[in-house]
Amino acid sequence: MDKLRVGVIGCGGIANGKHLPAVAKIPEAEMVAFCDIILSRAEAAKTRYGTEDAKVYRDYEELLADPSIDVVHVLTPNNWHAPMTIAALHAGKHVMCEKPMAKTAAEARAMVDAAKATGKLLTIGYQNRFRQDVQYLHKMCRAGELGEVYFAKAHALRRNAVPTWGVFLDAEAQGGGPLIDIGTHALDLTLWLMDNYEPKYVVGTVYRKLAENRDKALANSFGPWDPQEYTVEDSAFGFVVMKNGATVFLESSWALNTLEIGEAQTTLCGTLGGADMRNGLRINGQRFGKHFIETPQLGTGGVDFYQGESMDPNEMEARVFYDAILEGKPLVVQPEEALLVTEILEAIYESGRIGKPVFFD
Repeated sequence: MDKLRVGVIGCGGIANGKHLPAVAKIPEAEMVAFCDIILSRAEAAKTRYGTEDAKVYRDYEELLADPSIDVVHVLTPNNWHAPMTIAALHAGKHVMCEKPMAKTAAEARAMVDAAKATGKLLTIGYQNRFRQDVQYLHKMCRAGELGEVYFAKAHALRRNAVPTWGVFLDAEAQGGGPLIDIGTHALDLTLWLMDNYEPKYVVGTVYRKLAENRDKALANSFGPWDPQEYTVEDSAFGFVVMKNGATVFLESSWALNTLEIGEAQTTLCGTLGGADMRNGLRINGQRFGKHFIETPQLGTGGVDFYQGESMDPNEMEARVFYDAILEGKPLVVQPEEALLVTEILEAIYESGRIGKPVFFD
């Protein structure tokens, strides 16, 4: 069987740190095209990961014009996710788009519509779903072991780790700061574990309180930032009420004076038990009239997958996507789920702006 021919749009940090190493481990795929506005980055990616005759581009439309390319990974700043993904789908390519799905909910809806219209697969890079602790907790939730989960917290808190490279601080390019960057992972995990995608209304607060704090900037884990370039929030919080009465509290920050830190984590509270990820996965409940706390022994390796093979979450994410293309297996991250995450994030920003709840439907 011929290998799937893969094109990569965006050859920066997320490409080299996540997607390219993962795709390189998929024997049924080969990377044949690389695109970046900084051509040297595309050249470097080709040298390390590409086929001998792989091509490099500065213009993504030229890459998409190659009819031999089957799959495209969109790994660019957020404002390019929608136009590039939609163009790739209409060019007949399956698409893996890095999170968040898009800068705006309208763009995300257009991406879903394009996937439906073309019949091509679209998934979003929420690789934390493939972690061992998350997979285990997902099975527990589906088995009903926590009962009805009616309250949850989505955690994405950093004390002082503001990304100072690329366009992370640029509101126009990214659409926001920690909420859309890391809050999106925590919210995705929480909704997926709850299996609840029907919000009723959202109340949000958005803060830019520490961007001008020189001491905070100097202490930043990624080096000091320039307040003039820091045009996004440093923290944001959302209170989401679902149609069935369940409540989700989302907390996100790059800079916040707190010692309670942790990201891509969730806390679930159900009628039969609860779970959190503060010190590894912990399950709590009552049994025989006594309280208990259990810590599943998940091991230190990757996720057990396919014939006992061990994979890290990034590789498993890629494996599932390519199996969906090759064998028709279901996607784990459905575009409609990622759309709902984007809609809630946008509602939090809007609620923070207008000072009122934002209602769905």
